[in-house]
Amino acid sequence: MNMEELLDQLDEMLDKGIKIPGKKSVIDIESLRAVVDNIRLNMPTEIKQARGIVADRAQIITDAKREADTIIHNAEARAQSLCAQEEITRMAQQKAGEIIAAAQSRSKEMRKAAQDFVDDIMRRSDESLTATLTEVRRTRAALKQQIPPVDKENA
Repeated sequence: MNMEELLDQLDEMLDKGIKIPGKKSVIDIESLRAVVDNIRLNMPTEIKQARGIVADRAQIITDAKREADTIIHNAEARAQSLCAQEEITRMAQQKAGEIIAAAQSRSKEMRKAAQDFVDDIMRRSDESLTATLTEVRRTRAALKQQIPPVDKENA
């Protein structure tokens, strides 16, 4: 069951509660606790997704570094093989520098894109979890208002 369905279930429980004077209702506590427990069980899925995204980000950065290293290595190898003549050597060094700069630039771009992607996913997860937590807190507050305190002297 997803979070939206669980919240809908909470709304239904609140709507089906027995109305008493003063804008209060009586609700089956066990059913409410079951829904709250289901909400708790469903929250870690979003957290696991966020952790997976962070792991994906690390893999993207590792791949970008590996690709940059490969490009640099290939550029250096090519430059060394062209060292036979002075003009060819100069051109090769210039080209290797351009390839290295391009690889470093691409690596930075890929790293930035990965960080932006992870930040966006984490932001959306944060908003979703915050909204869910806010709803749970509202529900708890509403429940606390509906349940009269126990008189300890008469109990």
